[in-house]
Amino acid sequence: MASGKEIRNKIKSVESTRKITKAMEMVAASKMRKAQDRMRAARPYGEKIRRVAGNLSNALTEYSHPFLEPRETVNNVGLIVVTSDKGLCGGLNTNVLRLALSRMKTWDAEGKRLQVSAIGNKGFNFMMRAGANIVSHLIGLGDTPRLEALIGPAKVMIDAYLNGEVDVVYIAYTRFINTMKQEPVVEQLLPLSGDLAEGSGSGALWDYLYEPNPEEVVDTLLLRYVEALLYQSVAENMASEQSARMVAMKSASDNAKSVIGELRLMYNKARQAAITKELSEIVGGAAAV
Repeated sequence: MASGKEIRNKIKSVESTRKITKAMEMVAASKMRKAQDRMRAARPYGEKIRRVAGNLSNALTEYSHPFLEPRETVNNVGLIVVTSDKGLCGGLNTNVLRLALSRMKTWDAEGKRLQVSAIGNKGFNFMMRAGANIVSHLIGLGDTPRLEALIGPAKVMIDAYLNGEVDVVYIAYTRFINTMKQEPVVEQLLPLSGDLAEGSGSGALWDYLYEPNPEEVVDTLLLRYVEALLYQSVAENMASEQSARMVAMKSASDNAKSVIGELRLMYNKARQAAITKELSEIVGGAAAV
């Protein structure tokens, strides 16, 4: 059995760790509320612009944007991976990177070439180790997503799609469900699918009225659509990150409390054994005298 001094040192060490995890839990809880408010505020706009963009894919206008035209053959795939910059958030990054890696292996088996854009330090380092072809990356986002910072990496992938260097673009991120549940997803970003259009599947065809002209309106709208979807994905991932970190730190604090209880029990047993031994030696000595 370890000595009383060793056990006391272990108790102090675990208590110090518990103080850190408890503080991180409180910080994550504060940031989580702000991240969730920001994410929920962005959802209505993102859903509406998805609906409008979906309607455009089924519209009768003579002008057809490249974002709306699926390629006949898909030989090159673009993937935008959204992760966090920091760890200590449970299996959040592991789950989305495992899903992305599974898709990458599938595309590789089909003979498709892959280009990766990494948003977040964890995803960037993982793709570097995996040997992926990283064409752009962004790290150090902080606690608040900024669209002007996200446009750069996204533009590289958008330009590659417009130039024919990639035939389809996917985005992998963690969707926020609730505080206890976050879901890793891989969604198709380009070309735009018409599944979200109003009345899709009913055979109804209609169009908008454009002012000043369809080209200018559709070009601007679809670019905003891509930007909104990217921003929404990062906002969802940040809300998921803070929720997962709060849960992970709470679990760590609870485990530390259990360990401290077990160590104190061991310390009391060791102290009691030492006292019993000393009493036995005193009684034995007195009897010998």
